[in-house]
Amino acid sequence: MDWKTFQALLSGVNKYSTAFGRVWLSVVFVFRVMVYVVAAERVWGDEQRDFDCNTKQPGCANVCYDHFFPISHIRLWALQLIFVTCPSFMVVMHVAYRDDRERKYKAKHGDNNKLYNNTGKKHGGLWWTYLISLFVKTGIEVAFLYILHHIYDSFYLPRLVKCSVSPCPNLVDCYIGHPTEKKVFSYFMVGASGLCIVLNICEIIYLVSKRIARIANKLNRNKRKVAVRQNDYNEEAFDNSIDTMPTLRLKEQPPSFRSAVKSSQRPPGLKLEEKIRASAPNLSFL
Repeated sequence: MDWKTFQALLSGVNKYSTAFGRVWLSVVFVFRVMVYVVAAERVWGDEQRDFDCNTKQPGCANVCYDHFFPISHIRLWALQLIFVTCPSFMVVMHVAYRDDRERKYKAKHGDNNKLYNNTGKKHGGLWWTYLISLFVKTGIEVAFLYILHHIYDSFYLPRLVKCSVSPCPNLVDCYIGHPTEKKVFSYFMVGASGLCIVLNICEIIYLVSKRIARIANKLNRNKRKVAVRQNDYNEEAFDNSIDTMPTLRLKEQPPSFRSAVKSSQRPPGLKLEEKIRASAPNLSFL
């Protein structure tokens, strides 16, 4: 397997990751890929050749090895590394899709118009893609740990195994090559996988809490705007009520003493003339 090509592909994910994502990528390369390439492959090597049984029965050693080691550690870890890192390519493909849409939009509406402010910013669909990739990575890690635990009985590698599988003539003893060294590497890889799970969970919590805080701040800003508008409306209504109060008071006030005196000081002739006009008959029909 060409791990350099694999590393080059994953390096593009680093610029779209959070701080937890960058730490996760460093752990994967330093504590898993490097250990796998430099040491683990050499320790396991041709492990079937180092699997010795105290019998010369043809096929007995092969059958016993397949019974106790249905999946080799080294091949299982290679599959785990490939499957764990594949969800990260979902983010890269989503960003590439955004870049293609941005290019087509600029070609149609001009270079000054933009569809996205930043195609690599985790907003909208890209945020969901990133979050789903974290859940998928965590699920794959847990699944492979369960497989390793189920097959190898709590990640333990004994020095001696007893086999009675056909075509072995009886109960035979089989010895594993480099058992202590393989046990140390097994625990180390399991610990690195557990650390990656913790980092994925921390990143999920970070993304969700940051999204909740952003939504809460947006709601608070909207509430402040509504409160400011309500205060402005109340102040305007109060000012209008103050302006109309003097006219209302003037209308509601009873006639003053001066106005009564003025009306009583009218000439009596005018009053008599008004009475005569009111009592004169209407002779216009004649």
